Amino acid sequence: MNQTTFITEDEIQSLPKVLYLSYEKVPSRVLKGEIFTVTIKSLSTVKDFMDISYTLSNAEGVKLLSDYPSREKDSRYFYETFHFLATSQSIRLPDFTATLIGNNDEIYRSTTLLGQDLNVVSLNPKKDFSNIVATSFEILEYKTTSYDNMHNIVVFVATATNCDIAALHLNSAYKQGVESITESYFDSKITYYAVIDKNMENLSFSYFNLQKNRFIPIYIPIVVDDDSVATQSDLKPKDQSREMLKMAIAGAVAVVAFFVILWRKKYIYLVFIILPLAYIAYVGLPSKEVCLKEGSNIYLLPLYNGTIFETAKEEYHLQKENEVDGWIKVRLDKEKVGWIRNEDICSR
Repeated sequence: MNQTTFITEDEIQSLPKVLYLSYEKVPSRVLKGEIFTVTIKSLSTVKDFMDISYTLSNAEGVKLLSDYPSREKDSRYFYETFHFLATSQSIRLPDFTATLIGNNDEIYRSTTLLGQDLNVVSLNPKKDFSNIVATSFEILEYKTTSYDNMHNIVVFVATATNCDIAALHLNSAYKQGVESITESYFDSKITYYAVIDKNMENLSFSYFNLQKNRFIPIYIPIVVDDDSVATQSDLKPKDQSREMLKMAIAGAVAVVAFFVILWRKKYIYLVFIILPLAYIAYVGLPSKEVCLKEGSNIYLLPLYNGTIFETAKEEYHLQKENEVDGWIKVRLDKEKVGWIRNEDICSR
């Protein structure tokens, strides 16, 4: 009958040391909000083994961004790179405890590399600092529409490298938030909205560029577009010139038909006046009322994972402003606008 053999912690610690750890690369200084890396060098006296596992403990002022380090092997050495986010003005790296995982359930003694304090440099930003510390930060697209009588809403898409992009915050915004985000310690992307005063001509803020070692200003010109806000894949204004062209052609056909009737005295040509005028009237109709189902959401922007204004506690009857790609723009109280999905419209 097989029996399970137990080994105590004291017996494990009495085993010979098989792993040797040392720091290979540690930053000389970091900034609060910066993403940085620490590389440690591991050497094993055991040739054949499955893996080396790491446990991190006793850290202060940092956040580990990946559960597993990136590894490079050079001869007998393993170079393990860990990614951290600096969250405080005082930082102590964690204790790195490495354990060798054997091929046949062998038990080896763990080795610990004690953490060390890092030099944290304090920034002295102006009021427009956006909390972004990055190697690069770029605005890809933006769009501004009216929010209410006192405010406009700016929606923009930005990408960044080596950045905690979720930390983005604009001090000049009346209201703001994330519509979508892709976080990565290397490449990240965000769709962000900011409600600002109508008298602002530019939405401006700054970020700290790690390569240039200085604050970089960002300017988004405020050009209010009365057209609908597009989805996050296309935040630029939609071209309405085709509709205007169609209305102009319909008007021209009606005018020509009118003169033909005067000339030929055949009232059958009235159809060429009635149809174009009916089309122009249809396109130029004022907003209609729509019925929103009970329990449906009213969104700030036409994004399925976007910010929700409110949830209808009962059937709502709202004024329709526009319609784009499965979304309906509606007028809310206090001259605000919101978006509802086509499938949330009452069936009756």
